[in-house]
Amino acid sequence: MSHIFHRNLTKILPIAVGGEGVYLIDKKGKRYIDASCGAAVSCVGHNNSFVIDAMKHQLDQLAYAHTGFFTTEIAEQLAELLISKSRGAFAKVYFLSGGSEALETAMKMARQYCVECGETERQFFISRKQSYHGNTISALSVGGNMWRRQVYEPILGTANHISPCYAYRDQQVGETEEQYGLRVANELEERILQLGKTKVIAFIAETVVGATVGALPAVPGYFKRVREVCDKYGVLLILDEIMCGMGRTGKTYAFEDEGVQPDLACIAKGLGGGYQAISATLASDRLFSAIKEGSGNFQHGHTYIGHPTAAAASLAVQQYIDKHNLLLNVSERSKQLFTLLNARFNNHPYIGNIRGRGLFAGIEIVKDKESKEPFSAATKLDVLLKNTAMDNGIMIYPNAGTIDGKRGHHILLAPPFISNKNEIDEIVEKLSITLEQVFSKIG
Repeated sequence: MSHIFHRNLTKILPIAVGGEGVYLIDKKGKRYIDASCGAAVSCVGHNNSFVIDAMKHQLDQLAYAHTGFFTTEIAEQLAELLISKSRGAFAKVYFLSGGSEALETAMKMARQYCVECGETERQFFISRKQSYHGNTISALSVGGNMWRRQVYEPILGTANHISPCYAYRDQQVGETEEQYGLRVANELEERILQLGKTKVIAFIAETVVGATVGALPAVPGYFKRVREVCDKYGVLLILDEIMCGMGRTGKTYAFEDEGVQPDLACIAKGLGGGYQAISATLASDRLFSAIKEGSGNFQHGHTYIGHPTAAAASLAVQQYIDKHNLLLNVSERSKQLFTLLNARFNNHPYIGNIRGRGLFAGIEIVKDKESKEPFSAATKLDVLLKNTAMDNGIMIYPNAGTIDGKRGHHILLAPPFISNKNEIDEIVEKLSITLEQVFSKIG
């Protein structure tokens, strides 16, 4: 009997005992191809000796030092690398342990920036429906994942949600992508005016929406209009790249493809590749300078921020990506993955939409392709997909509530950056077998 308080209290999980590249291995010796990197985490695969050696070297020198007393060379090196890769977008990095912490840190930085600038009346955050920004109370409050929020609704903060940029579901007949993008982006201006021109702190959005909707990019021009609206009303732009960032889309930062620069960005998951718990909030020079030249002190902190061992693991992951030119491999394997997915499933009666960017793919499942009607939530299709996939030796990331938190299902794929041609072939083949088995039961 396990004494762990597991996520699912009714399921007995296999015990993972090893990893090898894109595979995880359980106690019985069964191998699972990690087609989702867990939750888009294990970007350089499992048991990477380069990363492990870097961690061992750091442990031999120093495992931990509290950031209230010291900085460390390894954390400084990682910060320098992340800032250099931002090409002027950011000036400083604040290290944390997880995505939810990074998002809350960004919220606090944004609020303190307003205070330092004398705009103390700014109190509201605006975000989008069908978004996910973390599981702590503040992160859930700004998040738009309805089923995650439901139990905790009475204790959440004020939510101000506008529509997602979800063209497959919401683009109107006769409306171009550009027209659609402008329409939903203009909801931001409408909400700012409703709340008060000088009352909004920031707009928060996932650059490419992850778990809630399944690898959903915005249409071209959407984020440029969002940036214009933010600048017009002095609202900060916070981009959540916890899942989609750090190379997942083929660029270090996903916003590089949008032609905009945020004031703050949150990164995690692929930052450390799962070798240690690490995340970060990246801040623009404008925001940092206001706080430094004002009070000179950021009213925030956690015990394990700037953890040297975590920084060593993360730096090694990023160095490994650069050394082996893995972002080029992401782009090449992305072409292969989407070509295979479209060839295999584009005409499938139960596959409504295939979308994504880089090695970040979403497959939306429908009961009726023409009307886009989803399967009933009672089918528990997401659970059936996950369990069947595990039986077939493949890890995928299915979810429910795709459309509005209650209706709809999708699968998220996020293979490791190290994946080769044969491994992408294996992912699509095992996914095809899984879907065939599941649809034969519920179709």
